[in-house]
Amino acid sequence: MAELRTEEEQVEALKRWWQSNGKSLLLTIAVALALVMGWRAWQERQAAEAANASVVYQNLLEAVNVALGPERSDAQLSTADHLAGTLKSEYEDSAYARLGALLMARLAVEQDKPEQALAELDWVLDHDPEAPQRVLTLLRKARLLGDQGDFSQALTVLEGLDAGEFEASYHELRGDLLQGDGRLDEARDAYLQAMQAAEAGGARPLLKMKLDDLAVEEG
Repeated sequence: MAELRTEEEQVEALKRWWQSNGKSLLLTIAVALALVMGWRAWQERQAAEAANASVVYQNLLEAVNVALGPERSDAQLSTADHLAGTLKSEYEDSAYARLGALLMARLAVEQDKPEQALAELDWVLDHDPEAPQRVLTLLRKARLLGDQGDFSQALTVLEGLDAGEFEASYHELRGDLLQGDGRLDEARDAYLQAMQAAEAGGARPLLKMKLDDLAVEEG
């Protein structure tokens, strides 16, 4: 009998516990399930958006390649503009949108529209590119400013830049800009730094030619 009462007491204790805690337990389970389902839905949505952005970017790449080729047409340019705009408006935070802007900057340069190209490069910089992409974008921006004769602004773009794996290109570009600005001694130093940085990557005959030409110019 004592054993029976103990079992009855255990059942009663369980009932009391459930009355006190059952609702909160169910709520906790429901919240946990909602979080899991929400996370999975978010992941699936992100994957779908990335796949869609990839398709749009591939179409943009094809349109730009045609627009840059001998069969360029206004229709292809319009298609490229539309696709690039789609990437920016619908997939603004994706890497594909930034890659699309870089393509459009290249296309703008080919069309002799430097201001438009600069706007595309600035769009990339304003959307948190990863370090290598940021460096490449800044190098292209500085190069474009230099091509326009704005050497001072171009050099400002490169100030304090940690070029990482693009160190040789960074110093070579600084040399070009400094030479264009008439600062020949500094240009030579920049070219020498570029050659030193490029040693691991092999010879750069064009860089050597620039140094030789600079020596002639100084002489």
